[in-house]
Amino acid sequence: MLKNYFKIAFRNLLKNKVYSFINISGLAIGMAATMLIGLWIFDELSYNDYFDDKVTIAQVFQHETNNNETDTGPAIPRPLEFALRQDHADNFKHIIMSSWEQPRYLKYGETNINRLGNAMQEGATDMLNLDIVEGIKDGLKEKNSIMLSQSTATSLFGDDVAIGKIVKVNNQDDLIVTGVYKDIPENNSFSDMDYLMPWKHYVSTQPWLERAKTSWGNNSFQMFVQINDNTTMEAVSTKIRDVKKIGDPDEAEFNPEMFLFPMEDWYLRSDFENGVQTGGRIENVWLFGIIGLFVLLLACINFVNLSTARSEKRATEVGIRKSIGSQRGQLIFQFLSESFLIVILSFVLALGIVLLFLNGFNNLASKAIVFPWENPIFWVISLVFVIITAFLAGSYPALYLSSFNPVAVLKGTFRAGRYSSLPRKVLVVAQFTVSIALIIGTLVVMNQIQFSKDRPVGYDREGLIQVPVMSSEFVGKHETMRTQFVASGGAMSMTTMSSPTTNVWSNRSGYTWEGKPVGFQEDLAHTSVNYDFVETLGLKLIEGRGFSREFATDSNAVILNATAVKYMGLTNPIGKFIRDSDVDDPDPEPPLKIVGVVEDMVIQSPYSPVKQAMYVFEKYGNIAFYNLRLNPEKSTSENLALIESVFKKNFPNTPFDYQFVDEEYGKKFRAEERIASLAKVFTALAIFISCLGLFGLASFVAEQRTKEIGVRKVLGASISQLWLLLSKDFITLVIISLIVASPLAYYVMGQWLQKFSYRTSVGWDVFAIACFGALIITLITVSFQAIKAATANPVKSLRTE
Repeated sequence: MLKNYFKIAFRNLLKNKVYSFINISGLAIGMAATMLIGLWIFDELSYNDYFDDKVTIAQVFQHETNNNETDTGPAIPRPLEFALRQDHADNFKHIIMSSWEQPRYLKYGETNINRLGNAMQEGATDMLNLDIVEGIKDGLKEKNSIMLSQSTATSLFGDDVAIGKIVKVNNQDDLIVTGVYKDIPENNSFSDMDYLMPWKHYVSTQPWLERAKTSWGNNSFQMFVQINDNTTMEAVSTKIRDVKKIGDPDEAEFNPEMFLFPMEDWYLRSDFENGVQTGGRIENVWLFGIIGLFVLLLACINFVNLSTARSEKRATEVGIRKSIGSQRGQLIFQFLSESFLIVILSFVLALGIVLLFLNGFNNLASKAIVFPWENPIFWVISLVFVIITAFLAGSYPALYLSSFNPVAVLKGTFRAGRYSSLPRKVLVVAQFTVSIALIIGTLVVMNQIQFSKDRPVGYDREGLIQVPVMSSEFVGKHETMRTQFVASGGAMSMTTMSSPTTNVWSNRSGYTWEGKPVGFQEDLAHTSVNYDFVETLGLKLIEGRGFSREFATDSNAVILNATAVKYMGLTNPIGKFIRDSDVDDPDPEPPLKIVGVVEDMVIQSPYSPVKQAMYVFEKYGNIAFYNLRLNPEKSTSENLALIESVFKKNFPNTPFDYQFVDEEYGKKFRAEERIASLAKVFTALAIFISCLGLFGLASFVAEQRTKEIGVRKVLGASISQLWLLLSKDFITLVIISLIVASPLAYYVMGQWLQKFSYRTSVGWDVFAIACFGALIITLITVSFQAIKAATANPVKSLRTE
């Protein structure tokens, strides 16, 4: 019997090739889209699965309150380590102090490469359970050791054994390779950790770290921990919450609260707002999960619509089967078997589509997803997926078709009923409601990205490059380098900065100034800069001037941005002083004289307000970047060649690396751009699937009304009148969809925009574009069948009457 069901189902597919193609291809595209989204979601949810102990690993975070606003982040003071080891050691398997991830030059022989890595304490390799391929796991025990990732070791030594070889770091320190570990896969934290250095070595080469041992106010470090099996993250967080307040009562004014931020949340739930965890990328997981279900649902709607629309064609078959004894349950099983066959064929086709487009999808989503051929869970989920889809797509047609009265069918008095098309119309409205809502949502996301890109950034990004300087050999040479760079003709000007142009690496407090309110808790972005800072970056001065070689006192000068002036409550700020508020310091810093005010630079998130910032004249060798303004009269390649020749003449053993500031700024939009790109693709698929179903329905309606169209043509109806007759019903359904989708999309996207401080609005133009686009797409889809039917020879349709 089952074989007979499938044989009949297969014959029906061959008999109705157009409808079979629409059903199978529509379902296949919907299933392929859902499959790709499912693989993307699985990749997101499996982030950090590489680490066996991820449920017990955490990073120490702290809340700090400034003027009733709570900031949350991973920057912690160094004394915290000693307090935890002394008073809370029984809660932890590992307490690991770590530097921030830094690029360093690694040299062996003639090979000199730039790689990212960390300085960490012993135990880091155990906590992260690194897979050692050469050497020992406890490779950070010796002060002058270094551990390398496998790819980094290959870049330095080729196929030679790495252990025991000496690597020169930043052309300064000779470190012995004690271990090589497998590269950490991309969908994990520390995936770009190309080397590990001992914390002991890092401390010995940075004199300021010794002073930081007792400074609870210096939040310049990060700490990773692994808790014991007999406790929980919440319990340990409660115990260590007030450690900083106890260690330094003076810090209590900022109400610092320490807590453990679990590795499980690092990637998906990393957003905090005013001290409360608010979500993060998990919102995108939910978003695309819903989109995937909707896309699959649209494909199922096509199946339901076309099956019920053609019900009259199969009414006789149902009547005959019932009259010779078929039970309704058998008929339901037959129609479900047809549905199952279609879904199986669609699934096979969907697999082919996924394999064909997986690489392109990875590029679009910035992923490295591999098809899980050997994962039994995938195939179990796929089987369940196929069964559910088959029932979802086939249950209503099966119940509907099996309910026909055999007597009425065989007597020829069967009529589908006045309201038989109503469910189909409702489903078409549902289809286009989803499609239009996706169109509106995608347009709003694109508008928000463009709105932020068009935001005035306060400086000239074009023709500006930054060259990282990563060792002491650069210190004290910036004036010489500036002179040579400019003399070469490759650069117009140069300055130095202690942070990249597109980020802030340091925040400071502890200042006082005339008129500072009592109890005011300042928090200022702090960057050390040099001469020609204003000129090189193309900053716009509001008041005063930039740093000048003509004023010896500029070594104790500061420039503020406009937000800082407002934040500090300053009027006529030029000439006023900012002082260190630590009156007990035996060697206080000289007061800083305000010499200029510049327009705000968008340095951090382009979606958030600009932070209050101070630019202090650099005098301690705190240089991280050379910033150069390229010569506009020469080509970029020519400028870079001239700059590189000067650089290599002065630093022959150091690779010449550079970054275009406009490209670095553009990276800030990548996450949103990826979301927009994915949304565009899945919106296009949703529209295509909806139009595929609409095409099938239009074809059926045109076929059903062939004789009516023939009569109308004989009576003088024009092609345009017939086109309007066949199109208006579908246009009406799309207009209803617009009315339903618009307020829903307006509300949802309005809520989405609330997470951006600097945001666009959901304007009328978005709805106009969506409305116009939906109507045009509908007309194009329906018109093909409508015009085809309207131009047919009426003789052929009427000769059987």
